[in-house]
Amino acid sequence: MAEVPNPEQLLQDIAWLKSLATRLANDRDDADDLVQDTLERAWRRFSMWHQRGEIRAWMFGIMHNQFVDRLRAQRSRPELPAGNDLPDASDRATQTDRLELRDLDRALQLLVPEQREVLLLVGVEELSYAEIARAVGVPIGTVMSRLSRARARLRAELQGRETPGAAASKLQRVK
Repeated sequence: MAEVPNPEQLLQDIAWLKSLATRLANDRDDADDLVQDTLERAWRRFSMWHQRGEIRAWMFGIMHNQFVDRLRAQRSRPELPAGNDLPDASDRATQTDRLELRDLDRALQLLVPEQREVLLLVGVEELSYAEIARAVGVPIGTVMSRLSRARARLRAELQGRETPGAAASKLQRVK
């Protein structure tokens, strides 16, 4: 029989999941729903974990699958405008800091979800490529490719340049 998770560790993991879900979903309500669904599925399928690895990676895998499922479902519905909620800036932040944070948030939202996810997992959560590959269910090379493309696109957006993919996708006006 599988061992029941430590309640204190589970509470820490909930905070970690909430933080990650907020960055993935870019909406606090959607993030709360994503965490709730992840915890429900993890609880129902806890016997499948078999303590094969770190429970955080296992729960992230569940969250990732939930997130991808939601993205696929949204493709069939009309697109809603992206939220403009920025993370709360510290009280000592200057106007320039707030503008830079806004620009970074906008640039992050321009990335495709798969690239944004990998970029956040490497840059914010400091997971290794191997951990991300296992959790997301793709080869390490795919993780590295997504990260490279995300960094290049983010860099170009923040410097005000167009990326090759973005330039090709714009329509040209002919007189």
